[in-house]
Amino acid sequence: MKKSELKKLVSDYQDLKLKISRRNLPYDHALSEKLDEIKHRYFHETGNDIEYDLKSSARRAA
Repeated sequence: MKKSELKKLVSDYQDLKLKISRRNLPYDHALSEKLDEIKHRYFHETGNDIEYDLKSSARRAA
């Protein structure tokens, strides 16, 4: 997987997380499935957890 594809996965993940937080719904099955799929693909390609990588990169940027 190319770097641009990984960046797209991260971007999609962040967009979905934002949608979930803005909707104020208790649970949305379709969005949670998409998030799980993105997490799985990211882990398969990098061997790292996407949430951990985003948190650690945010710490480095601060």
